[in-house]
Amino acid sequence: MDRVLGFVDGFNLYFGIREAGYRSLLWLDVSRLVVGLCKQGQTCVGTRYFTARITGPGPKHERQKTLLEAYETLPDLRVHFGHYLTSLKRCSSCGARWNVSSEKMTDVNIAVELLSGAFLNEFDTALVVSADSDLAPAVEKAIQLFGKRVVMAFPPRRHSSLLIKSATGYFHISRAKLAQSQLPATITKPDGYVLRRPSPWA
Repeated sequence: MDRVLGFVDGFNLYFGIREAGYRSLLWLDVSRLVVGLCKQGQTCVGTRYFTARITGPGPKHERQKTLLEAYETLPDLRVHFGHYLTSLKRCSSCGARWNVSSEKMTDVNIAVELLSGAFLNEFDTALVVSADSDLAPAVEKAIQLFGKRVVMAFPPRRHSSLLIKSATGYFHISRAKLAQSQLPATITKPDGYVLRRPSPWA
């Protein structure tokens, strides 16, 4: 039996789906997606999802909050959080200043979990949903040091030549696979609260 453990780069996947024009597919069950990407003879042993909480009030924050609450109900999914770092930018021409937020630590968290999972023999094949080339060294070490297979599943509109060279194999996630991996329109949490698919993703 080939044990497959999924590692999902949340923002890389989100922006790939959005840029491809698949906004209606953002209410995504990532555990179901990983299972659906496994081949015959493979068994999914779990999915790890990597993201950072969007800061401040607003519709993006509320949509992500709803999605993360939905993910808390998935038994085979573990969520790992990085953080947002806000930095002050200044225009050299006009002197205008503004804050820019960027997501940090996701690639580091994926690399750490990939290598620790390989060391602990938690999987035979790592299915990594990302096109972040910063993951290449960790991918190479998981293969070289622990004899694992690492397959890259590139989100729509995403690819990395460096990861293609580093990994055991790669493929692109199709729209059909995303469409087959949607969460229910409503999800009832254990406390009875009902989560609903955000209307912009309908």
